[in-house]
Amino acid sequence: MAAQPEDTALAGPALEAWRALVVKALRRSGIDTSNADPIESLLRTTTYDGITIEPLYGAAPDAGVAGRAPYVRGARAAGDPWHLIQQHDEPDPNDAILADLEGGASGIWLRLGAGGVAVDGLAQALEGVYLDLAPIVLDAGPDGVTAAQTLLALAADRGVPPTALRGNLGLDPLGDAARSGESADLEPAIAFAVQNNGPRSLVADGLPFHEAGGSDAQELGATLAAAVAYLRALTDAGLSADAAAGQLEFRYAATADQFLTIAKLRAARRVWSRVGEVVARPWPARLHAVTSPAMLTRRDPWVNLLRAAVACFAASAGGADAVTVLPFDTAIGRSDAFARRIARNTATLLREEAHVDAVIDPAGGSGYVESLTESLAQTAWAWFQEIEAAGGLAAALKSGLVADRLAATRDQRQRRIATRADPITGVSEFPLLDEEPVRRQPRPVRPGGGLPVIRYAEEFESLRDRADSVSERPTVFLATLGPVAAHTAAAGFAANMWNSGGIAAVNPGPLDGAGAAATAFIASRTRIACICPPADMSTADIAAVATAMRSAGAREIWLVREPSTMDNIDGWLYTGCDALAVLTRTLAVLEVP
Repeated sequence: MAAQPEDTALAGPALEAWRALVVKALRRSGIDTSNADPIESLLRTTTYDGITIEPLYGAAPDAGVAGRAPYVRGARAAGDPWHLIQQHDEPDPNDAILADLEGGASGIWLRLGAGGVAVDGLAQALEGVYLDLAPIVLDAGPDGVTAAQTLLALAADRGVPPTALRGNLGLDPLGDAARSGESADLEPAIAFAVQNNGPRSLVADGLPFHEAGGSDAQELGATLAAAVAYLRALTDAGLSADAAAGQLEFRYAATADQFLTIAKLRAARRVWSRVGEVVARPWPARLHAVTSPAMLTRRDPWVNLLRAAVACFAASAGGADAVTVLPFDTAIGRSDAFARRIARNTATLLREEAHVDAVIDPAGGSGYVESLTESLAQTAWAWFQEIEAAGGLAAALKSGLVADRLAATRDQRQRRIATRADPITGVSEFPLLDEEPVRRQPRPVRPGGGLPVIRYAEEFESLRDRADSVSERPTVFLATLGPVAAHTAAAGFAANMWNSGGIAAVNPGPLDGAGAAATAFIASRTRIACICPPADMSTADIAAVATAMRSAGAREIWLVREPSTMDNIDGWLYTGCDALAVLTRTLAVLEVP
């Protein structure tokens, strides 16, 4: 793939005027701009794939038109609403399936086998479902071929020819190997697909790589490697390249980062078109987007409604052919009827009321989106080539190459979450300390053994669980010095951090000096103090307060300020500090098991 031409942003007086405004805004925020050349270097960010996000973009290169290679702008030249495919893994899901279809869903995704619907219960699960109208997506892991045969037999019993079925039969032996850690056996799935004259047989699923903490380009490159492995096996078994490509579908996670999601789906079509160009002719990729399970939280799960709405919007804007919106309570347990209804209505509202699918590729032409799309495609292609050089995805999984690369990204992500550089609303930021927990029946854990399955919020949530497990909530005293206007920023920052670990922050109101702080600390009956000083308070005055706190019995004393050398201070709270480490240490000091 050719490198993208360099963008031309604002130039001349307009650029200088913009830079002057940036300097003014940054200085008001207390940011030193003296060594920034150019000033926009302070505004750049970097993705987990090492892609630099600029603060300013110029004109976008020509990305073609929808319906033509390289299909960046969409696989179709005319608008076609995406399918709303809702997932079910309940043992007896028939009532829920019919409610979904009657309530706006256009298709069903069934998880079968261990932790889901029994394969021999497929007929009962689909009782009353018109198989020639509703796309059915299967996901049966190692039981995939048996499940596919069962669905085709069920259709035959109901007089529905295989060619009338829509959806995907869900065979993904490489994805199964990634999840299980077992060696991949492609032969049964390929043999079935060669003989199949029904719906698409194979899916290259990016969720195993996404849920292991991988980046967007890692998810793209791994799924591309899976698809190429299936393509080779199908053509080796006698299918033409075009027929083999017609058996394939891709599945990707849609996250609350709308621009990365939009760019990822556009890049997915770009790289698959490139494979087709090399093999036979460019092919459009069929994309199934699923709102990310990794981004969902158990704490303050109502925020998941907002995450799902943003992710669904991004999936539509990115040109997904099918979208699954996971219910807000998915991370807690089996979803109830209300959660499923809100999930499908989220997608229905975006499509029917907001008309997000009325325009093909609405982000196309944006310098930012086009640059991000091309950068993701280039990075994913390089990762795909590395996997191919290692012998293909099966070999790269077996050797640990994929696991090691994902682990490095996962570690980087967890560090950013721990320091709240990647905030999680309702968990690491703005937690609701006394929220009423949402309770659901537990969902059986699917067999694992391969790549890990993580959620971004789980480490903070584990601390919350510890704090909630004791009869009396752990507390920290805030030494709020000076008038409210002087200490409120520091006190709010500290309270937010302590609350994210389930620790209540005792705020006594304005305190005038060390003596008042010590008296209020004793009255609070807490064991840890956090000094929240005005920005202009001297080191000597802070040290006096710390000494008073220590004399009053404080076991640990924290200070809301950048780290320095100061007596009687055990730790510092500041933007970028390791919040997880602070909270873990605090719970240990407070003897919370």
